[in-house]
Parts: sequence; structure tokens; C-alpha cells
Amino acid sequence: MQKRISLITLAVAELEKSARFYEALGWKRVPSPGGVIAFDLIGQSLGLYPKEKLAEDMGIDVNEIGGFSGITLAHNVRSAGDVAPMLAAAEAAGGRILRPAGDVFWGGHMGYFADPDGHVWEIAHNPFAPLSPDGAFRWQGYGEGS
Repeated sequence: MQKRISLITLAVAELEKSARFYEALGWKRVPSPGGVIAFDLIGQSLGLYPKEKLAEDMGIDVNEIGGFSGITLAHNVRSAGDVAPMLAAAEAAGGRILRPAGDVFWGGHMGYFADPDGHVWEIAHNPFAPLSPDGAFRWQGYGEGS
């Protein structure tokens, strides 16, 4: 298995409502089959799929999907000053702030929000992991000559 995540699929209650949330954050839909909405990201894609259909695809009862799964999605930004405005944009689009922007013990600056379906996102600035020019992230960052 190669070291990458190709597609992140989120189970959603209302497909169009969830799509509008991500569009309000500035993301653009890409053509996809009916019943699925996709957004191409840097290096992977995000898919939105009705909760009932995703459960059906997995062969489980829809009630087995729900609540906080213990997984967060992270969006790293270039500076600490970029965290609060991104959280504000998420809230204005219909998200719920779980933790406002603030400094953290390891030297970064971050906050959390939940999208309309409760999927948790971290918005973070990690001064020890600078982003590449195109916004790509890796744990040790992109420094000189990377």
C-alpha cells in the first residue's frame, strides 16, 4: 500500500446542505456520479455521500454510523493569524466552533469546528512544519530545498 490517502468520504445527513457548507468555505465541486458530491483537494479528494447510502455500501446498519468517531480532519494554514478567520468562515457557513483559536503546548496555534454533520476539523498553524508553495503538508514540513 502506498503512503497516501486518496479519498476522504464523509457520511452526511443532507447532501446539498453539506455541499453548500464546503462551497461556502471556497471549495469547488467536480463532476461526479449522481448521489455523490466531490471536491478535489491538494493531493486527494473529499467525497460527500448520504449516510444511508454509505451504510448500505459498507453492509452495516445506518445506526452504526454516527457520533464522534475519534477521527479529526486537519487543515493547516501558513500563519497563526490565519486560524481564527478560517474558524469564523466555518461558523458563518453553518459550522459549530468546538474550540476557539489559541496557542497550544507544543508551540502551534489551533482551533476546532464541526461541520453540519458533526465531522470535526482542526485548523492549525504548525511553525515546525511549513507548507509547500502549493499548500501541501507533511509532518516535518517543507523547508529550503524540499
